Amino acid sequence: MKNKFYALINYILSKFIAKNLKNYIVALHASKLTLFYGKKIMENNNQATENVVQNEAEVVNEAPNETVEVAVEELSPLEKLEQEVAELKDDKLRTLAEMQNIQRRSQEEVKKARDYAISNFAREIVTVRDYLEMALKDQSGNFEMLKMGVDLTLQQLIKIFDAQQIKEINPQAKEKLDANLHQAMSTVEEHEQDSNTIVAVMQKGYMLNGRVLRAAMVTVAK
Repeated sequence: MKNKFYALINYILSKFIAKNLKNYIVALHASKLTLFYGKKIMENNNQATENVVQNEAEVVNEAPNETVEVAVEELSPLEKLEQEVAELKDDKLRTLAEMQNIQRRSQEEVKKARDYAISNFAREIVTVRDYLEMALKDQSGNFEMLKMGVDLTLQQLIKIFDAQQIKEINPQAKEKLDANLHQAMSTVEEHEQDSNTIVAVMQKGYMLNGRVLRAAMVTVAK
């Protein structure tokens, strides 16, 4: 009986150990597989990380080279010449525009000065017309008053001429004929004068700022 009991105990223990040993082996095998695949995954991840880092490093290393190539790149002689020609054309256009502006402003200033000078002369000369019209309207028949009015008008006109630098050309008898200032209208026999000298003034001449407006009309001795 005792031997059978021990044999039964050994049988139960062997079954239990066998069953647990099988589970242990399966668990151990699963653990090994897990460790194996986990290691593979980690290796793949590490490899992928190394590849990314290497690619980034290559990009970083290549970027400065490209920048240097762009910075070092110079214009060709033809491109430099084209650039200089374009700059010269631009300078020429700017200079022409500035010259045109200066010319236009000068013309405007000259026109304004001329218009202003004419307006001053016109403003003064209308006064003479007023005096002449007043003289013509006089119905008094007083010749002396009319003569005095004409004389006042003449004095006013002389003042206007002086203000405008208008000077008379009124040569004297026996003065030498000057073709620049005098215009010979006729010749006469005059034994008391030298030939080609002025005998009489038919019409006075006038000058404006040294320039002849009208030559004096004269008769000349033969």
